[in-house]
Amino acid sequence: MIQHQYDLRHLNTFGLSALAEQFAVIRTPSDLPLLLAAAGHPAQVRILGGGSNVLLPPTLPGLTLLNQHTGITAEYLDDEYVSVTAASGENWHHLVLWSLRQGFSGLENMALIPGTVGAAPIQNIGAYGVEIKDVLTSIEAIALDTGEVRHFGLEDCLFGYRDSIFKQKSIAGKFYLSKIKFRLRHNRHALKTDYGDIRARLQATLGGSPPTPADVAAAVIEIRRSKLPDWRIWGNAGSFFKNPVVDQALFNALQPAYPNLPAYPTDSGAVKIPAGWLIEQCGWKGKRIGQVGCYEKQALVIVNYGGATGDEILAFSEAIIADVQARFGIDLEREVRYVA
Repeated sequence: MIQHQYDLRHLNTFGLSALAEQFAVIRTPSDLPLLLAAAGHPAQVRILGGGSNVLLPPTLPGLTLLNQHTGITAEYLDDEYVSVTAASGENWHHLVLWSLRQGFSGLENMALIPGTVGAAPIQNIGAYGVEIKDVLTSIEAIALDTGEVRHFGLEDCLFGYRDSIFKQKSIAGKFYLSKIKFRLRHNRHALKTDYGDIRARLQATLGGSPPTPADVAAAVIEIRRSKLPDWRIWGNAGSFFKNPVVDQALFNALQPAYPNLPAYPTDSGAVKIPAGWLIEQCGWKGKRIGQVGCYEKQALVIVNYGGATGDEILAFSEAIIADVQARFGIDLEREVRYVA
């Protein structure tokens, strides 16, 4: 059923009022051609998942489809691996918890990331040393203009740091990702616990006992909850900016003036610098302009304290970008996607 002038306030984690010219819920891929026909095949069609990584304008022309296609299945491949297929409208954290209940591992470091399964590969989500590219095997997608079903293998996705082929201008917004397939393990394997505060959390709770995947997930959940505001209280989208990757020459030029500059080498020889540190050095942590501000516990998070518009949050982020560029010569890139 098509609804008109539908307010998406409760469907985005910033809590922004945004009126969709046309709105409908998609519960199965077979709904897609019917809804497009009912809407008159508008020029603009967008898929909305958990609304956790988008900045919405006051009005959205065309058709907005809320993805509620759910379902998870598993197929054992051999003595070590299992193939898990999840419908794109499944809640990501629900998938992580489901996999742990089945005794599967591979997703535990990405627990509590908000959003849907279908949005995860678009962003190549990741946390605490693991990215979706490490476990994804294929994607089933449907072209919005022709209805053609296409399958994207791992290499087809062109995954990068918080990037994929689905964000490239030639293909962005042209497909409905319907099913995502993962390869997980169904027996314990070497867990990744050396990133961030995970090891310290596990030591505090387990002592010297070896952790299970569920233990790692529990530690990640505790860490995330301690650093990020609850979006149901203070509207936010988690990390607003990507951590910039700079060449070694720029890092070397900055280091004499900033000897405590944190940095992490990459496989390419470049250096990744925490965006939160750069923002904090520029004095933005805890700063507020009107109803928009940087979270007092984490400068990487921009918060809607109530009643802010998407344009005000965008302007706030642009001021941060300008300050970081002026001070460090580094261009911050938004992780949150502004929907035009």
